[in-house]
Amino acid sequence: MGATGSAESGESGGPAEEEAVVRAAVAVDTVGDVPRARPRRRGRTAAMLAAAAVLGVVAGACTGYLVQAGRAPTALPPLSQPVVAQARGEAEPLSAVQDRRVRTDGDLRKLLIPRPKGTEDNPLAVDDEGWADLAAYAERYKGPASTFDSLIDDEFRRAAVTSWRVGDAYTVDIALVQFRQESKPAASEWAENGDYWADKEGDTRRWPLPGTGEGTGAVYVHDAPERKAGYLPLYSAEAHAWRGDIYMEIHVYGSEPIAKAKIMDLAERQVGKL
Repeated sequence: MGATGSAESGESGGPAEEEAVVRAAVAVDTVGDVPRARPRRRGRTAAMLAAAAVLGVVAGACTGYLVQAGRAPTALPPLSQPVVAQARGEAEPLSAVQDRRVRTDGDLRKLLIPRPKGTEDNPLAVDDEGWADLAAYAERYKGPASTFDSLIDDEFRRAAVTSWRVGDAYTVDIALVQFRQESKPAASEWAENGDYWADKEGDTRRWPLPGTGEGTGAVYVHDAPERKAGYLPLYSAEAHAWRGDIYMEIHVYGSEPIAKAKIMDLAERQVGKL
């Protein structure tokens, strides 16, 4: 009978053995008669929430598709539009007040300030009835060859010039240089170049030119004269500005210091005509 009992216990524990296992598990999970909480598996709740969110999005998309599919199609607007009657005749061109290109594309010499009464011709001026071609304008600079090349690269169009002399006191030289400006803003670049070299000289005073935007016009007075043996000291003042496709430069030379009021008056009046 003992052998039989041990064989039966090997095949199956029976009710008594199962009860013993349960009691042992309860005893392990109990410390001081206080049951301990069993650890929970992680990630199962998050996975269930993510799956529910995906199902919600899919269900919403399907519902929206079904609702939209059940609606009648919206009619498109007609392709034909009302015919606008064409105006007869030709449109009147804009005036110079409405379009400054009307003024600047005309005779550029008319934009130069008039020569004051009582003044004389400047014998050193390069003037061909108020015009200076590319070569003649380049000769005004210390490096005419390089200036000539720069003018070609910068799409030189034309230059209107005027010059006069007031006795032996001083001379005035004004040039309006127009560029085609198809590839670069050459007028502003030449004004900046003039400002750079004018400001580079010593004993120089500078003022912004009224009537121009910030950085687009300035007036300079050089207090230190240029001295050369056998000649009187040469004082100078200058102004540089640009507007649109036109670069303006003014130079005043004299045997006496040039007053700020003189160069400023000339520059203001000339910019006013642009």
